[in-house]
Amino acid sequence: MPPKNKGKAKEKTDDSESSSSKSKLKPATSINVRHILCEKHAKKEEALEKLRGGAKFDDVAREMSEDKARQGGSLGWKVRGSLMQDFEKVAYELEPSTTGNPKWGEVKTSEGYHVLMVEGRK
Repeated sequence: MPPKNKGKAKEKTDDSESSSSKSKLKPATSINVRHILCEKHAKKEEALEKLRGGAKFDDVAREMSEDKARQGGSLGWKVRGSLMQDFEKVAYELEPSTTGNPKWGEVKTSEGYHVLMVEGRK
């Protein structure tokens, strides 16, 4: 029994070291994500100005996003590997936040410019 416990403890230590060196977030297999998609860089910058001014993320998404606008930019729960690689990389590094006080990230993909936020992680 002692060797088993020792092995498990070592395994957990390795996991926590690798995740803390990358970020303080626990690894997740799925995220609840919202985004604002803009074809033009200038429109993305306009959306960011509204967010910086205190506008709610979902309101800006309804007004400015060129995708999923009626849902406030919600893409729902997405499992790892189901999103575009560049988008997913940024999304999984974001801390969960609320639409009223969003912590957002930005990424450019073949679809355009995305401003994204994460509401939950599992």
